[in-house]
Amino acid sequence: MTKQNTKPNILVVNDDGITATGIKALMVVMQELGNVVVVAPDSPQSGMGHAITIGKPIRFDKVNLYDGVEMYKCSGTPVDCVKLAVNKIFKGKKPDLCVSGINHGLNNSINVIYSGTMSAAVEGAIEKIPSIGFSLDDFAQDADFEHCKKYIKTICEQVLSHGLPEATLLNVNFPKGDNIKGIKICRQANAKWAEEFEERTDPYKRPYYWLTGVFQNFDKGEDTDVWALDHHFVSVVPVQFDLTAHHAIPVLNSWDLDVYNKKSSAPTKTSSPDGFNLG
Repeated sequence: MTKQNTKPNILVVNDDGITATGIKALMVVMQELGNVVVVAPDSPQSGMGHAITIGKPIRFDKVNLYDGVEMYKCSGTPVDCVKLAVNKIFKGKKPDLCVSGINHGLNNSINVIYSGTMSAAVEGAIEKIPSIGFSLDDFAQDADFEHCKKYIKTICEQVLSHGLPEATLLNVNFPKGDNIKGIKICRQANAKWAEEFEERTDPYKRPYYWLTGVFQNFDKGEDTDVWALDHHFVSVVPVQFDLTAHHAIPVLNSWDLDVYNKKSSAPTKTSSPDGFNLG
């Protein structure tokens, strides 16, 4: 990958696979902003989270699905796609932007934990690339992404212009339909899936299980991604990959754990005044 003129280099990834209509829509918007490279799984990888491939080879091949677009299919996970792009295509010279999606289905609230779309964006942020994950509230293979495009372009232009805070990426979700009222900066709602495993029987009379569930929102705040989407706003949540529960550090420091540290010169307490550089 060589940079053409002064346009930014943009990496486009997803988890729905290289032939998904969502990644095509995202690629089209990114072509208006810069030089595009697409790297995507060769088959759907939804729900893979931050999985990586170890212990077996990864296939990585150039494809020609759309004229004038540099595209690669990968046998690995969405995170593998980002890692291979950085190492083999950009050869360590990082792209200016990494965008993931547009996912067929929401990645709001707790869904961000399981999402292959968001994990690809997280991997981009780990590599210090400004990164954004985009998702639409529509699981259909032929979902209409047209109403998302102008918002995607605006958000990406702002990120390219201003950058993002250190160790931060954006999780952007779109409501279904073209009656969007605007964009809201939100926090992740406190919600989860109430899951059930439905038992079924295969043709050989052997039982198997199909995961089902109901999404439960425990959060009544009007500043959450769930509220925004329910009220026809685009939700934008800043996400970090530091999973430290900083608010819990003072609680743990109050426990009687010093007995094993008394003969050591190492500090016995951990503080986190700014949320970083924990010792």
